[in-house]
Amino acid sequence: QVQLMESGGGSVQAGGSLRLSCEASGIVYSIDYFHYMNWYRQAPGHQRDLVASITRGGLTEYADSVKGRFTISRDNAENSVILQMDSLKPEDTAVYYCNVKRLGISALDAWGQGTQVTVSL
Repeated sequence: QVQLMESGGGSVQAGGSLRLSCEASGIVYSIDYFHYMNWYRQAPGHQRDLVASITRGGLTEYADSVKGRFTISRDNAENSVILQMDSLKPEDTAVYYCNVKRLGISALDAWGQGTQVTVSL
């Protein structure tokens, strides 16, 4: 079983930065075990949306709303996926969730508990 522990959420003023981290533990010896490591977010009254994704090979994708402001990266030494969020806007306010996916044999889809990000004017 995989456990995901998120950290780094909090409150910040518009234009500020936050760095989210998600550490994987359990049966995982390396984050190379996962084909995809993702960050999603869910604001009150809205569906959970994909914010950023990074593949095992390092390819990245971003939602249009965060392109140029957010950066996703992998830290193999810490078994973690990082989301660096810069130039934050009030509309970035949401609960951010870490997600990992492994395809094929031993497929899995695991979620963290979420961390709150609040951006004020």
